[in-house]
Amino acid sequence: MKNSIYSRVLLKLSGETLKGSQAHGFEVDACRFVAERIRTMLDTGVEVAVVVGAGNLWRGGSADGAMNRVDADKMGMLATAMNAIAIKNYCNAIGIPVLLQCAIPTGGFLPEYDREKAIKALGSGKVVVFAGGTGNPFFTTDTASVLRALETECDVVMKATKVDGIYSADPKKFPDAVRYEELTFDEAIEKQLKVMDTSAFSLCRDHNLPIMVCDFFTADLEQVLAGDTSVATIVH
Repeated sequence: MKNSIYSRVLLKLSGETLKGSQAHGFEVDACRFVAERIRTMLDTGVEVAVVVGAGNLWRGGSADGAMNRVDADKMGMLATAMNAIAIKNYCNAIGIPVLLQCAIPTGGFLPEYDREKAIKALGSGKVVVFAGGTGNPFFTTDTASVLRALETECDVVMKATKVDGIYSADPKKFPDAVRYEELTFDEAIEKQLKVMDTSAFSLCRDHNLPIMVCDFFTADLEQVLAGDTSVATIVH
């Protein structure tokens, strides 16, 4: 039964989602949790694409500054491929079929990005996990998320966070921070709210692609996908 107001959603996950309580790497319970949350989304009737970051494995650059930005970003793109493989396996373990695609050639480890195959897979009920960022340095996985969402005709980018929406300031540091239920792109810019990085946000604004920010860990995802702004903030 379809409970969502959306048909196809791009889920943006941080790499940290997979590390759980660990300092870095993968935690079994965290990986299982991600797979179960993806299944919950599928149960609402939406098609799900995923872009995952690499923060659990690589934060970019070396402490002594010896590594140049291009090579640091290449390492980050490779790390997202490892995270994508982990998501695939934990989803497969609970019966969710997954197609992996990577923006960078990996010599047979992962299929390369193919828009038409991705759209076909989504339409057939598979989750499609995109790795490798945009395939280029100097772009974040936020930008990769928006790019893939636009290319595969997603209705919304769902940014998974640890808070129930967008606030005027960090609610963990400022208890009096104001929570927004809905914002326009112009309002988010005027209030200098850090919804996504500038490139990603500009792409969403220019192509009228909504951004939904929610607490991926505790929110009722059925409510979120039904457009309930009491549990998520919508930027449109």
